[in-house]
Amino acid sequence: MIYFDHAATTKVDSEVVEAMLPYYTEYFGNPSSVYSFAGKSRAAIDEARGQVAALINADPGEIVFTGGGSEADNLAIKGYAWAHQDKGKHVITCAVEHHAVLHTCQRLEKLGFEVTVLPVDQHGMVTPGQVEEAMRPDTILVSIMHANNEVGTIEPIEEIAALCRARKIGFHSDAVQSLGKIPVDVKKIGADMMAFSAHKIYGPKGVGVLYLRKGMKVWPVIDGGAQERGIRSGTENVPGIVGMGKACELANKRMEEDNKRIYTLRERLKTGIEEKIDYMMYTGHPEKRLPNIASFTFRYVEGEGILLSLDAWDICASSGSACTSGSLDPSHCLLAMGLPHAIAHGSLRVSLGRENTRAEVDKLVEVLPGIVQRLREMSPLYGDARRKGEA
Repeated sequence: MIYFDHAATTKVDSEVVEAMLPYYTEYFGNPSSVYSFAGKSRAAIDEARGQVAALINADPGEIVFTGGGSEADNLAIKGYAWAHQDKGKHVITCAVEHHAVLHTCQRLEKLGFEVTVLPVDQHGMVTPGQVEEAMRPDTILVSIMHANNEVGTIEPIEEIAALCRARKIGFHSDAVQSLGKIPVDVKKIGADMMAFSAHKIYGPKGVGVLYLRKGMKVWPVIDGGAQERGIRSGTENVPGIVGMGKACELANKRMEEDNKRIYTLRERLKTGIEEKIDYMMYTGHPEKRLPNIASFTFRYVEGEGILLSLDAWDICASSGSACTSGSLDPSHCLLAMGLPHAIAHGSLRVSLGRENTRAEVDKLVEVLPGIVQRLREMSPLYGDARRKGEA
């Protein structure tokens, strides 16, 4: 199998698995218990908190463990909005956010909040000027992602955070895709809250982090205990937290070397596809993008057909189109970037990882042109375009 879907999830690193195993079988105590055996679990959580903090240049006390990146987004947006609704009920976000942000904002609208969803340019980028123009006296929160999960575009969040800070407006960023791919320095960025996930960086599924800057007030989304300083109740997932800590430690050591190699592979992939396939578009910002994501649209075909054909070659990738989840709608990100439905349907996202090789990239470049051409020959749109001399 050739795996090109690392933006969806990653294989758990063997060192991460090794670090987690003792907390399933040997040190299984509840961290909230008072006896010394449980203290081993508490100490492991504290160590992991420090490992995460070291990767993002935070203080350990600013790390809140959650059940994943989506929960961290929910906790930040809902928790901050509820805690500050006496100051206003206006929230700003943008059209290419992950659904963990967009759907959370829609939930707030049902609870009486007003949400402004900013448009993006053809690269999927929102500008600080747009954010500033949308700010109102009753604006309490801005949520703009660090890097887009579909096309890899990196947003100008430092400038946006500065605007928010100057106006005493809370700033949250979904950084699930950027962690471990590019430097994330919460102090340099100036964010009040950032969401992260372990399974995007060779850690386990079901564990995430909310960076919550000291002094920030949020109401909990999950009630029922005093865990995580009362911000996130529930007995801690000790093995998962240990795994996230270890994954962050490894990312701190390997990120620079890994991403140089991955960037080289991505550029080789991009060049090969551009040379061999006509009527295609490389989507996302040409320069300000994550090193591991190459995203394309191919005219006259559907992304689902490409994925199924690649699967026959034992190649795993993804499409921004939601066809594969039972919907006929193309990617909301691509539509927000101005692509017509017919073109947005033909999307392919290739997200590279630590173990991918040059030979694997070359294999994709070898088989993809034939797949696209075969699907086009089956497409009435392609036939019409050829008869009109458009293809």
